[in-house]
Amino acid sequence: MDVVLLIKSIAGLVALLAILIAIFLYLSNAKKKREEKKRPKEQNATPKRAKHEFKDLLAVIRNKNASTKELAEALDLILKYHGHIPKKLGIRCHPDFDIYAEILLRICRHPNTNKDIILKFDRELERLNPEYLREINDALTKGLNSRGI
Repeated sequence: MDVVLLIKSIAGLVALLAILIAIFLYLSNAKKKREEKKRPKEQNATPKRAKHEFKDLLAVIRNKNASTKELAEALDLILKYHGHIPKKLGIRCHPDFDIYAEILLRICRHPNTNKDIILKFDRELERLNPEYLREINDALTKGLNSRGI
């Protein structure tokens, strides 16, 4: 008698467990479907940030996993929207030039860069800022010398 009661109790608990698991799976699938329906609305409702903000472009250049194409696009956008360096302060460089020197250093050391990307950025930056020729060349030389060969 005790064995029969024990077996019936275990069978009842297993059945109850199966029902609870089925309910859990059904509710989780329903929740996923609701989230999928809400996602497109949330994406359209949120305004997209401009892709040419200086901080975002610097983040792409600092990312060692950025592809050659992403790197080239970021540098083109920097030249297009942020290519002009403020005028020199007497014989000293403007403090904002340090950012451009860092960019030159980073693109020279980036694992997915190539000579075309470096030369294009260098030439365009020199063309846009002729008073910084010497400083741009110095930053480029430092960047090229810092590469691990």
